Amino acid sequence: MITICDVGPRDGLQNEKDIVPPETRAELINRLAATGLRRIEAVSFVRDDAVPQMAGAEEVVARIERRDGVEYAGLVLNEKGFQRFQSSVLDRMNVTLAATETFNQRNANASLEEAKVRASTMVRARPQKTTVTLSVAFGCPFEGRVDPAVVAGLVEHFRELGAEEIVLADTIGVATPGQVKSLVEETKADGFHGHNTRNTGFANAYAALEAGATTFDASIGGLGGCPFAPRATGNIATEDLVYMLEGDGVETGIDLDALISISEWLETLLGRPLEGQVYRAGSFSRE
Repeated sequence: MITICDVGPRDGLQNEKDIVPPETRAELINRLAATGLRRIEAVSFVRDDAVPQMAGAEEVVARIERRDGVEYAGLVLNEKGFQRFQSSVLDRMNVTLAATETFNQRNANASLEEAKVRASTMVRARPQKTTVTLSVAFGCPFEGRVDPAVVAGLVEHFRELGAEEIVLADTIGVATPGQVKSLVEETKADGFHGHNTRNTGFANAYAALEAGATTFDASIGGLGGCPFAPRATGNIATEDLVYMLEGDGVETGIDLDALISISEWLETLLGRPLEGQVYRAGSFSRE
């Protein structure tokens, strides 16, 4: 069975103009955990002043009503974030760095080499239950197309360090299915994180599946974007991804109707329509 990781509580809400308080973020996590999702990215351990939408990570974690069979993850960028993660009760660490110089500077105030060294230190300290996500793996808003050889080299490096899982991220939604399939096949990456900025996100996810990926990031209602990436819009919607995969016979173990209910709740909470399509159209019986 594949694993879908809902990144809505982190990647989804970090791009919202209005700040959602920790207690509501925890409620979202608890609602998602009840749908059958096996992994949820709950928080980001970053500075409150850098990403105020993610402030209060420890309070969010404290309010999680843990469920058996659900893996709760936290994102880290540097040593301080790593220390905060280690002090938490979360299960999985998501170490993130970009495949380009400029994006690392904008997102983590580090060069590519510095970000690589930082991430390597954390992976060496905790290789198990650790995901390395390589952002802007297909294209960068500042440097344009990314050389696949650079990405392949980073994947090989973290494989050698023993990272349990490596995910390729199309952070600004510029990839196409052929590019995704080729790079996933070449690197043997475990997962794919896609944005639907140019309406290719779902086709890209399917291409990654065909290439052998088994982990897929998605965000409830299609929430998301990146505060450091101009014009980067939402992630692929979790309920839309589940609808597509289940319709093609790919078992997810997730209750689609429950996901739709959460998106309806979020629409009211945020006071605007979400990017997802299935929560508006509804599910469809194939019997």
